[in-house]
Amino acid sequence: MIQTTALSKRYGDHLVVDEVSFTVQPGEVLGFLGPNGAGKSTTMKMIAGFVSPSNGTATICGHDVQMQMQTLAARQVLGYLPEGAPSYGEMTVWAFLQFIADVRGLSGARRRERLDHVIGRLSLQGVLQQTIDTLSKGFRRRVGLGAAIVHDPPVLVLDEPTDGLDPNQKHEVRGLIREMSPGRTILISTHILEEVPSVCTRAIIIAAGKVLADATPADLLARSRYAGALSVRAADTVAARSALEGVVGVAGLESDPVDGRMIVLATPGHDLFAVVSARLQERGVAFAQLQVEPARLEDVFRTITQSTTVSP
Repeated sequence: MIQTTALSKRYGDHLVVDEVSFTVQPGEVLGFLGPNGAGKSTTMKMIAGFVSPSNGTATICGHDVQMQMQTLAARQVLGYLPEGAPSYGEMTVWAFLQFIADVRGLSGARRRERLDHVIGRLSLQGVLQQTIDTLSKGFRRRVGLGAAIVHDPPVLVLDEPTDGLDPNQKHEVRGLIREMSPGRTILISTHILEEVPSVCTRAIIIAAGKVLADATPADLLARSRYAGALSVRAADTVAARSALEGVVGVAGLESDPVDGRMIVLATPGHDLFAVVSARLQERGVAFAQLQVEPARLEDVFRTITQSTTVSP
């Protein structure tokens, strides 16, 4: 449904996107992650046909987005939310959505059905008669998302779809993405890492224009140094540390700077819960809490992206 092959973009001497290749299948929600300036938005603009690649190709549903005889067919099956959700600020929300419905060739009952669905699902009823430039950033983002999905496309490319939304709005949009995902192909760029395990079936991490990782959220989390780790609250942290040093399967010991808990890092493949509990009891170290620490995607993200040098 989406395929890029050696997709590259160069502005003068600056290589922004460097031979990016990936495929997204129907039913997949692919999270596109990377630090600022990594090439995420440029890649998505090339996929959507808004920026021409310097090299390589991008296809949507088999249509090459740059070939003159195929670009219109590609755009007809695509819903695209660009970075910043650009629109016509002097138009009311209702007029803008009507305009997009016209552009997409919607008419009759289908038009009414799709407009009603978008307005209701994105809670736009209360702002329909406001001009877009008077809306909050969050509402402008929702209007942009409505424009992207009004024609019910099989492929969605969403650049920061929850940027500027409050927690309740983010929850609603994530629910909408999950609701739309069966049978569709969805590509999302985000800097909000919590969205990846929440809505994505797969994630790509890009830095300096290169794809550095392509895996499921679970596989990425398994790379975290905190995967399998435990936290311990002990009355005597010095005694607890002494008891656990050198235990088979313990890769390291850390102190949480916020609340003083001791974090016991695990060697991959070792389940530490029973081992740590038994060792503390054996050494007579009283502890009030022993629990599994969540793996941290931020940890994996930093490890992967900070090892990359930005291309000239």
